[in-house]
Amino acid sequence: MVCSPALNMFLCREMKNSLTLFLDRDGVINRRMPGEYVKHPDEFIPEPGMPEALRLLSGLFGHIVVVTNQAGIGKGVMDEPDLDRVHRKMFEIVQAGGGRIDRVYYCPHRPDAGCDCRKPATGMAFQAKADFPDIDFSRAWIVGDSVADMKFGLALGMKTVLITGKAEEAGLLEVMEIDYRFGALLDFARFLT
Repeated sequence: MVCSPALNMFLCREMKNSLTLFLDRDGVINRRMPGEYVKHPDEFIPEPGMPEALRLLSGLFGHIVVVTNQAGIGKGVMDEPDLDRVHRKMFEIVQAGGGRIDRVYYCPHRPDAGCDCRKPATGMAFQAKADFPDIDFSRAWIVGDSVADMKFGLALGMKTVLITGKAEEAGLLEVMEIDYRFGALLDFARFLT
């Protein structure tokens, strides 16, 4: 259910405060660099319409968190201070557009590390729940562009939103049971408003 002018404003406020939005980063918030990692703020290029999308979504969700796999750290091609600088730029762009991101969670491990935080594992969701105990996964949405993002959301009973365009996984994504598919985060935000 989406808050609209036709709904009682009290109910809308109660609904908004109980919803959580989990966002993947690369390919959703910023342009994906196939085969590369966003290691420097200059390489962080927002997806078209991202600031407006976050502004719109900020009015609909009580919590907005980013969950991102960042294996470049585990592979030694970047370090956590590099990632912090990239995320500072992301926060600046989002805030300048009138939106918000409440927290960023990232997995620094290589795919073969066997950790519980690399999506599709759900460790980052439980980190978020530890920080925001009112998160209810059954009242949460995941927006991502990969099989791992969709499996992450499905494992927790979230609504799943696929941002299409990741050609290398297109076949697998085509057959997955996904709630919604959009070309961009802004398309999703406009759909909800």
